[in-house]
Amino acid sequence: MQIKKRTNIKFNVPQQLIPLGILFILVITALIVARYLLVPPTFGELGHYRSQAIEDNLAHPMSYAGYYSCNECHDDMMELKNQSNHRGVACEVCHGPAAKHIEDPSEYLPDAPRDRGFCPLCHGYDPARPSGFPQIIPALHNPGHACIFCHDPHNPLLPHAPEECSACHRDIANQKAVSHHATLDCTECHVVAAEHLTDPRSALAQKPVERALCGKCHADDADASKGIPRVEMASHGQRYLCWDCHYPHSPEAY
Repeated sequence: MQIKKRTNIKFNVPQQLIPLGILFILVITALIVARYLLVPPTFGELGHYRSQAIEDNLAHPMSYAGYYSCNECHDDMMELKNQSNHRGVACEVCHGPAAKHIEDPSEYLPDAPRDRGFCPLCHGYDPARPSGFPQIIPALHNPGHACIFCHDPHNPLLPHAPEECSACHRDIANQKAVSHHATLDCTECHVVAAEHLTDPRSALAQKPVERALCGKCHADDADASKGIPRVEMASHGQRYLCWDCHYPHSPEAY
């Protein structure tokens, strides 16, 4: 009768798992210690934050009064402002916190910014701002004069109609100025009603909707100056509009 010998099977743990295991244990231990020693006692009572923060914030003195408080005494200005392009701007954005002024109007007067550096915070040229938002280059726009010399901040209408489209479309004008369309007037492509210059939101400039507009200059048989790129309109691009491939304000070919 043969007796089989029992063989001992040894498992070799990879050496790299030992430090990882130690690190894992240390991290878990640190999280447990932090949970009971470092996390504020009111954390989690009302949600995933420290509920005591509500009481702490309520203990701070009130600084801002709010829109309705201003309206109680300055209803004439509020009525004017609510009909202007500044109707969505809270009073305290420009005049600062007004809670003390509400408590004692004669003792605490709100700020009334009059220096040229304030309005450009919103109206200084920035290509990231949306097209059509009034923008200026402060160093070139009426230097030496305060903004309120020409504009009533509660109803900031322009003192006269803009002479150029760049007054509001500065980013597009800057791009167009270095393109092949630099010499084209905006009205060559856009139909602009007179009302658009004084109330742009009520009378929007019309954009072209047909390929024939570009064909006036770029078609093979167009009556245009030499040197302008020409295409056969019937086959070039076929059913696509020209501006599906070419950006009109900088019409480089893709």
